[in-house]
Amino acid sequence: MKVTIELSEERATTLRETARRIGVTLEELASAALSDALDHSKEDFLEAAKKYVLEKNEELYRRLAQGPR
Repeated sequence: MKVTIELSEERATTLRETARRIGVTLEELASAALSDALDHSKEDFLEAAKKYVLEKNEELYRRLAQGPR
């Protein structure tokens, strides 16, 4: 898939300099950065969902941990 984005001149310069410094193409750097952002977004979503479920069911888990009365 090919995607076109517009960057400010400052961001474009930073992208070019970073790509040159680490020895990759602009496309490789942009692709890696996007992949990293998407992976973190997925992890952040899963963590938020897990936290929501735990908080929502906190009272139930507390009661279950106490065992039968």
